[in-house]
Amino acid sequence: MKTEVILTHNIVGLGGESDQVKVAAGYARNYLFPQHLAIPVSGANKRRLEALRQRRAEREAHEFNTMTELSKGLAKLVCVIKVKAGEDGKMFGAVTSGMIADELKHQFDVALEKRKIQLDHPIKTLGEHEVELHLHAEVKGTLKVRVESTTPAAAPDATAAADSKHDAPHTEKRGRRTDTVEVAADKGKPAKTEKTSKPVERKPRTEKAKA
Repeated sequence: MKTEVILTHNIVGLGGESDQVKVAAGYARNYLFPQHLAIPVSGANKRRLEALRQRRAEREAHEFNTMTELSKGLAKLVCVIKVKAGEDGKMFGAVTSGMIADELKHQFDVALEKRKIQLDHPIKTLGEHEVELHLHAEVKGTLKVRVESTTPAAAPDATAAADSKHDAPHTEKRGRRTDTVEVAADKGKPAKTEKTSKPVERKPRTEKAKA
């Protein structure tokens, strides 16, 4: 059995202040009326509609302004979510709107209902993603979500690096040719050689006399 009531507060999925809606009689009697969320439809109660409409307009204007400011703030954030992934970068599982809502609360103390985070499908790849937000009937926004792996990157092979360095070709510097000349020993000390850049004089070749 249905009964018609006038809502005095906004109820998600049902209506806002001043809306006249039909609900189950038991739901109205046991929940809406005791919680002062609705009143029965009557001539006396209908006179309250104007006041309810005014209160609704004020509430919606406040929500619009609040969500507009929130949208601007969220656009500047990067929500980082850590996940497990294999060495090939393939994720184990996926990132859902509920996980994003939890991290927003944990990282930035922003309480956002997961239904306002619009994901066509769960995120299944690492990297940065842009997620659409439906914050209000007239306010949309975006949030950057960066999915990172908790698996540490593989360290480079130190042995291979050492072998590569050992196998690198050795280059010698080439300079001016130097010749060595012996310096006479002094006081019984053995002779030593010194390098000098003075070129060695060569004697001209002589031709043998013809017989």
